Amino acid sequence: MGCCRQDMTGGWSIGRWKISGQAVLVAQVWLLSRLLIAVVGVALMVTQGWTAGELVRRWDALHFMAIAANGYADATTAAFFPGLPLLLRAGTLVGLPTELTGVIVAAVGSALAAAALYRLFGAPAACLWLLAPTAVFTAVGYTEAPFCAAAFWAWQRARDSHWGQAGVLAGLACTFRVSGVFLVAGLACLAVFGLQRGGASCAIEPGPRHVWGTRWGTRLRRLAWLAIPVAVLVAFECYLRGVTGSWTAWLDAEQAGWTRGFAWPWQSLLNTVRAGHLATWPGRPDVAWVFRAEVVSMAAGLAATVWCLARRRWPSAVFVGLQVVVFGTSWWYMSVNRAVLVWFPLWAMLGAAVIWRPGGRRHRTAWRFGVGVGIVVSVVAMVVWAWLFFTGRWAS
Repeated sequence: MGCCRQDMTGGWSIGRWKISGQAVLVAQVWLLSRLLIAVVGVALMVTQGWTAGELVRRWDALHFMAIAANGYADATTAAFFPGLPLLLRAGTLVGLPTELTGVIVAAVGSALAAAALYRLFGAPAACLWLLAPTAVFTAVGYTEAPFCAAAFWAWQRARDSHWGQAGVLAGLACTFRVSGVFLVAGLACLAVFGLQRGGASCAIEPGPRHVWGTRWGTRLRRLAWLAIPVAVLVAFECYLRGVTGSWTAWLDAEQAGWTRGFAWPWQSLLNTVRAGHLATWPGRPDVAWVFRAEVVSMAAGLAATVWCLARRRWPSAVFVGLQVVVFGTSWWYMSVNRAVLVWFPLWAMLGAAVIWRPGGRRHRTAWRFGVGVGIVVSVVAMVVWAWLFFTGRWAS
């Protein structure tokens, strides 16, 4: 006989299903974070007289909606992958406005991504991800939520040796954004060097070194499944070639629309620092502050890469490190603030920091206080970032 009851640990039992208290916490934080973002939107609707559709039709969301309606008619839209536009277009077939479809995709995707992070690294990592400063991009029609849902679960499935499922999920992730290239690279490293186990404290499991044939046979079978996401990436490149007549359509669009040409790392940093000067953007201080945040986000990515290397988490280091290198050799740092959402090793690192317990009562108290302050700052930044996005200010 099925029944629902709460146990002493805060978990729930529903018939044969048991939900831990930590999983319930993640679900509660997901709901809280979505409500906070919604409150910002409702407040603006009341005070500014805007509709819900006007709130979410901002920046890249407009590009995705245009692709869903007209395909890749504009050359600069080649910078965007087709996964989300296809979902938006599917929504119109059943009578849903594209704005609403984008919000639904984001809600489902953010929930699935948080669940994957919980399975990978525990509740602290998942909760911190949900309360990230740029979490608004996982609540509107952007690619962060669906990509993270597919990518995080691909990593989790690969970690648990389900490489067929990992390959399919990675292929799905590659339909949403170019970050799929780095996901494939990280998974390839995972296939070669072994699996990560044990959540936030997991380590590389190298496997037996003396069984040459079996070991390499297993590696090759894992790698073979990655042909699925590679095929997806190749198919999109061929499609752009057919539409635009150029094999460099994606790179050309990035350069033309967002000034993402190559630069030496010191030039990239200098250009970003200059963009962070208030005098560079007269009357638009929000742009300068967002560029300052880009530098902080790059530092976070570098810290996560070093953290992974120090713990011999080679696949995770490849996944984040390659992205840090690419962002760091662009003309300036742009959209790194949103990229931190896809860097699951960063949230593993922060989750491990939250549960760390230094020696000594005073040190533990001070650390807990610092963690609490950090979480409050993140929530405040999340609210401010939602306000920036909904009001049409620069919110890269």
